[in-house]
Amino acid sequence: MTLTHPAYGQLRQVTPTAAVLLADNPGQMTLDGTNTWILRAPDASEYVVVDPGPKDKTHSEAIARVTDGMIALTLITHRHHDHTGGIDRLVKLTGTQVRATDREFLRGTDALLADGELIEAAGLRIRVLATPGHTGDSVSFVLDDAVLTGDTILGSGTTVLDSSDGALADYLASLDRLVEVGAGKALLPAHGPDHPDLEPVARYYIEHRRERLDQVRAALRDLGPNAGAMAVVRKVYADVDKRLWPAARSSVQAQLEYLRAAL
Repeated sequence: MTLTHPAYGQLRQVTPTAAVLLADNPGQMTLDGTNTWILRAPDASEYVVVDPGPKDKTHSEAIARVTDGMIALTLITHRHHDHTGGIDRLVKLTGTQVRATDREFLRGTDALLADGELIEAAGLRIRVLATPGHTGDSVSFVLDDAVLTGDTILGSGTTVLDSSDGALADYLASLDRLVEVGAGKALLPAHGPDHPDLEPVARYYIEHRRERLDQVRAALRDLGPNAGAMAVVRKVYADVDKRLWPAARSSVQAQLEYLRAAL
């Protein structure tokens, strides 16, 4: 029987070189949970792990089990705890080296990930693509047949821009980059189901952001040009579950900064 999303604690093969292990941490922000991606060429003996997931002993042990502890490298898409909390447990279990764009998450190396860098490991060629917007440190990883997008593009719904450093201009530029590199390649997100082609999903994200900007502009015409983010949320997201308003506020703040910078 072929596994489908979501499949907790079971390694699900998605492409010839990429399989996913879903952490059991569902929630409003994590959807069904965090996807830990397990990569290797068909004839390779070692693996590359992308995002070891939350601080969860069971999940870390499952990663170690499905890889037989043979992890050549672990890569981090961005700083959020549901992606990085499991780093130290996985290092303890397997001795894996960990690379990220944030020095806080490096293990066994001083080498930060760099935009455009080509990583060769587990029989694969993995290109690092800087995709800031969800967070300032967000990166995606480009394979020959797929792109791992972290939280920059999700498998369902849309992502939240972190108000501390999530810039909408950066995010729109990142989506354009992903359209360019992702046409015809599978979308392997950090939350939600995978998709066979990244391009239409990325184009939907771009259109969604443009529509939200139009809605924010309209709200400012009614509320006044100096309206705060939460006032805009109440107007634009009136039909959305109020439990999601704090997350929406973060994205609206990024939209307001984008619009006001253009004045």
